[in-house]
Amino acid sequence: MSKFRQHFFVCTNARPPFAKPSCGSKNSNQILILLQEEIEKRGLLNEVKVTGCECLGPCEEGAIMVVYPEGTWYKKITADDVLEIVETHILQGNPVSRLIYNWQDET
Repeated sequence: MSKFRQHFFVCTNARPPFAKPSCGSKNSNQILILLQEEIEKRGLLNEVKVTGCECLGPCEEGAIMVVYPEGTWYKKITADDVLEIVETHILQGNPVSRLIYNWQDET
């Protein structure tokens, strides 16, 4: 069993210009850093882990993030969403519904 209550994976994959879309071109590195800083600021480093990762799949919906163990997926995240994710999802236990990515919508 993980010692962390939640583990956030933020896609930071960056492709060359004119290639398939990627989260890196949507400021995902900034999102990753802001999320890590906010977790640290709130004293949650022993409960919540944040990791940058490569491609998670739905590139057109980036920036993408997935949260384990519950398996919540977020899409089209911006730096402005980080504080809401921390306050609503991490602190209150309620995923931010307007940012949820639903795999069933995939065609």
